[in-house]
Amino acid sequence: SAHMEGDDHIGPVVSLRQYERIQHYIQLGIDEGATLVAGGLGRPENLKNADGFYVRPTVFANCKSNMTIMQEEIFGPVMCITPFDTESEALEMANDNPYGLANYVQTRNLQRRRRLGRLLQSGMIDMNDAWGDFGSPFGGVRDSGWGRESGMYGLEEFCIIKAVTGFDELEDDIDEDDIVDDDVDDDDDEEETQSIA
Repeated sequence: SAHMEGDDHIGPVVSLRQYERIQHYIQLGIDEGATLVAGGLGRPENLKNADGFYVRPTVFANCKSNMTIMQEEIFGPVMCITPFDTESEALEMANDNPYGLANYVQTRNLQRRRRLGRLLQSGMIDMNDAWGDFGSPFGGVRDSGWGRESGMYGLEEFCIIKAVTGFDELEDDIDEDDIVDDDVDDDDDEEETQSIA
């Protein structure tokens, strides 16, 4: 199995290519001056010989907004932590990157949850570890992609929306039986019928 027994584990990443990509980001975090708090390069000690591309869960602190690990999507078990003093500062940092898949907010203040839900620029916002229901739309904004999967919005991705105007009945409308199609030549039709017979 790709997973360890029990609930406290992180499975492997999908491929060697993804593993190497995550290692590159961890090295960039170190090179750009973030404080490595846990994890780092390589595989977890207890999984060095296991099948699968396991990555050490990594935590960086004192990250700055201009660091690559704060500006790009890593898609691996890497967390970047940076301090803030005010809600506006946190909001500015959260929105200051080209991506916008998801935001996670922890607060016991209802007004703050509602305010941040409106102001954070992402496709999904999870408050206090609450999970969306299976019909909730999944997707991001900006470089995290457009469109949605799941729910009604996901189904709409497979629909073609068409705008048609002029459906209302007009006073001078012609009945369909009175319409003559100028493109049809009766003589041509007769000749074609004879040649087929």
